[in-house]
This record gives sequence, structure tokens and C-alpha cells, in this order.
Amino acid sequence: MNVIDSIVTQAASIAAVRRDIHAHPELCFEEVRTADVVAQKLTEWGIPIHRGLGKTGVVGIVKGRDGGASGRAIGLRADMDALPMQEFNTFAHASKHQGKMHACGHDGHTAMLLAAAQHFAKHRNFDGTVYLIFQPAEEGGGGARVMIEDGLFEQFPMQAVYGMHNWPGMPVGTFAVSPGPVMASTSEFKIVIRGKGGHAALPHTGIDPVPIACQMVQTFQTIISRNKKPVDAGVISVTMIHAGEATNVVPDSCELQGTVRTFTVEVLDLIEKRMRQIAEHHCAAHDATCEFAFVRNYPPTVNSPAEAEFARKVMAGIVGEDQVLPQEPTMGAEDFAYMLQAKPGAYCFIANGDGAHREMGHGGGPCMLHNPSYDFNDDLIPLGATYWVKLAEEWLAQPASAA
Repeated sequence: MNVIDSIVTQAASIAAVRRDIHAHPELCFEEVRTADVVAQKLTEWGIPIHRGLGKTGVVGIVKGRDGGASGRAIGLRADMDALPMQEFNTFAHASKHQGKMHACGHDGHTAMLLAAAQHFAKHRNFDGTVYLIFQPAEEGGGGARVMIEDGLFEQFPMQAVYGMHNWPGMPVGTFAVSPGPVMASTSEFKIVIRGKGGHAALPHTGIDPVPIACQMVQTFQTIISRNKKPVDAGVISVTMIHAGEATNVVPDSCELQGTVRTFTVEVLDLIEKRMRQIAEHHCAAHDATCEFAFVRNYPPTVNSPAEAEFARKVMAGIVGEDQVLPQEPTMGAEDFAYMLQAKPGAYCFIANGDGAHREMGHGGGPCMLHNPSYDFNDDLIPLGATYWVKLAEEWLAQPASAA
């Protein structure tokens, strides 16, 4: 494994920063302390910063040997926010805030980019500019979108942008990257079926919304099996059904909520259209009425082919060809998708291992994302930072026409 020696030397101090951030998790758009830590470290290393994009975002500006005169620039992004969940771990760096936890490794993502930043500050082995994007509010807040709306790419013009996420279950020392869709879009729906309540012993006197809801839930799955192409991925999950208050009363209404995931906007358009038709027509067939709301959150995360292949080659130079795996698409969602809609780039996975790295006091559950027993593997810091450094140096070393 070809990691950078100076990054390895500083890894323990960066791991201490990571653990400090883990112990003080902050939710989306509340990352004030975390942003302060990031800003303080970048300033300490002589890297100019800009704060305030996306409310709590931080951007570090690293100019190369030419002072950035080439005009070429690359963006490297790490997310900073935690999740609203209780941590089960009891080791020394466990969360000090009830109901808040770094259960997705954003503390580690921040640490890996900080480790790269420290190296960049000392060894500006490139021409052009590297923008270090520390982003808030990935977990449902759309912080990437807000940073873009606040002028990220206008204030910091770059030709490409890259992101990285740790991935439990893959053996440490491996990466995964592929062209095309790698994470799904995420949308939410809420359907209220309005019938006519009455006595449960006299159902013929009312309009019962519950059997309408049951039919609707089953029919939604025919969209997946009979309306879209079998080779196109899509998920419709009804995750909440609320109706009634008593066993002998037919309720006036029944509410359905859930999520939809797709890898393309075209499939998403189809699913939304057919869900609306099914909901409205099922209700009409039973003399009920329907309120249908469909909210599109994050779009699909789609890696551009050239940038994904470039990332793969950089990874292969660090860990070897056989340690760079195809990136199996996941129905999880990621707001880095917004950045990839605006700029060419790639979003990769770095292996977090099987959880054996956790110290005494970890929870009883597996070390999976969004699990109360999760913890980021600090052994990844030198490897992830090396990838960031090599990626930026090699990308900026290309002729302008090649990038």
C-alpha cells in the first residue's frame, strides 16, 4: 500500500481531532463547533478559509506552486453533520449529547480531508487550486444544494468535484468506484384517504378508508413489477399507516407515508405519475377522496465516466488494481448528487472494515452505517488522505484539454 509517509506521521493527531468531533456531534445546519474546529485547523496550517456557505459550511483554499495562476481547480468534499439518534457505545469518545451521534462516519470524512489539507499546506506539489469543501447537513438537510445556491461554484470555480464515503463490510485497504448511478434518488410521499366514518358493526353506512389503503399499498408494487422496465431499479416502500382510534369505529381517514428510490429521473417520473393515478382512482372507485403529496428530496448520485475512471486509476496506484472494486449501486441516497449535477466528478467508497477496530465499550450491534454501535475506523485516515492528495495532484497535472 503506497500511503504518504508524512500523513502517516500525523495520523494520530488527526485521529484525536476525529474523536473530539465524534464526542460532540451536531445535527444538520447546527455544525457550529465542528466548523470552528475545521476552520481553526486550516487557519493554523496557513490555509485561507471562507465560512458561511450553507450556513455552517467551510471552504479551504489551497493554491499550488503557481499561486493558482493556471486557473485549474478541483474540489474535494467532506460532510460534517451527525444523526439524530442515541449512541450505544460507551468508549471514551462516545457522544456527549443525548440523541445525537456520528453514526455515518462524517467525523471520519472530515478528518481524512483535514489530514489531506495539512499535507497540502506543507507540500504544494501541484499547479492550480484545491478547494477543500467541508459541507453541512448531508443527513436530510440538502447542505450541498444550499452551498451551491449560496454561490459555491461561482465563488470557487472548479472543473471537477469529488466525494468519498466510508463503507462498512468491505475489507480495509480497498476502494470502490464505478461510472454511472451509484446511489439512488430519495423521495417521500404522503397520501390521505378520506372516507366516511361510522359504527364498525354497520360498515355499509360509511366509506371505510382502511381497505382502500390496503388495496392501494398492494397495487403500488405493480408499478415496480409491471410498469417500469425490469432492468430499471426502483423501490416503493410504504412505511407508515395511520388510521382509527377505537376498535368499534370506522375511521374517517387513513394516512399512508413512505419513500421512493430510483437511479434515474425518468423512472422517478413514472413512479410518481402512476402512484398518483392509482391513489386517486382507487379512492374514486369507493366514493372516497384523496390528498396526494409527493416530495422529491435528493436526486440520484451519478458518477461521470471520465472522472470515475480517473479516480480508479489513482486508487490503483495506491492500493493496487485488485483492491479497487466495482462500486455496487445502493438505494441509499446522498446529497453530493447535487454537486455532480453541477460539475463532473465521482463519489467513491473507502472500506471501513468489519468493526473489529472498535475499542472496549462499543455497543453490541454491528458496525454498520446508521447503527447505534457504529464507529469510524481511524486506520482509514492515512489511506483516505493519501487518496485525496494523489487525486488532486494527478488531476491538476493533466493538460487542461485532458481534464
